[in-house]
Amino acid sequence: MTQSSLAHYLTIAERCADIARQTVMPYFRSPLNVDSKGDDSPVTLADQQAEEKMRALLSDHFPQHSILGEEGGQNGTLDDEWLWVLDPIDGTRAFVTGRPTFCTLIALLHRGKPVLGVIDQPATEERWTGIEGQKTRYHSARFPGKINPRACPSLSEAELSCTAPEIIRPIMRPAFERLQAATRRTSWGGDAYAFGLLTLGSIDLITEDTMKPWDWAALVPVVQGAGGSMTDWHGNPLRLEGDGSVLACGNPALLSDVIRTLS
Repeated sequence: MTQSSLAHYLTIAERCADIARQTVMPYFRSPLNVDSKGDDSPVTLADQQAEEKMRALLSDHFPQHSILGEEGGQNGTLDDEWLWVLDPIDGTRAFVTGRPTFCTLIALLHRGKPVLGVIDQPATEERWTGIEGQKTRYHSARFPGKINPRACPSLSEAELSCTAPEIIRPIMRPAFERLQAATRRTSWGGDAYAFGLLTLGSIDLITEDTMKPWDWAALVPVVQGAGGSMTDWHGNPLRLEGDGSVLACGNPALLSDVIRTLS
């Protein structure tokens, strides 16, 4: 694996993100949209069509690579050398309720480790790209900003974010509530978009639970390339066979305090 090969992979990943934008945006705020993800709902059609097109592009360029997608399942095995992980619409509830915080997530794993990630927000035309060993890049023609996580000095000053209370398993709720009590305040919603905001310094901590590989794989190179940390709630690296807990810190110096609080 070389930086030049990763740069080539990123070029194709960004083409996938472009295709997904073009596919899902006609469904966004559509009068036909519904607030459930039934088999024939527009959000499902948008998911399926975007993933099918991304899969086709990746298969054309990298026929030897495996693909895991939220909609299309697994092609190849999870322990293959190269594995693409796709989530065409992360944040279904945001999408169907017209909020521009859903994202397309594209990741490439090498021997189980995320080495490339793209977070794309089609409605606001924002994009974060991360490659292992390189600084994360933020692209936006509408919103000025740069990669600059906040150097939050303590938990008591930290802005904590989580997608929704119900994603936290009952057994994990006491730990999460301890972290809530130790931080400045909690904001809800955001899904993958919140991780992009963390790299811009708007959020300090993100705790999620019951996440699948397509929910977190693309986030790892983006957050780590911004200088932050991505682990599970025990401080361990995220793994395909992990427990679904995810913890992101804009300032890694807070990680040990967060882990102690969650423990």
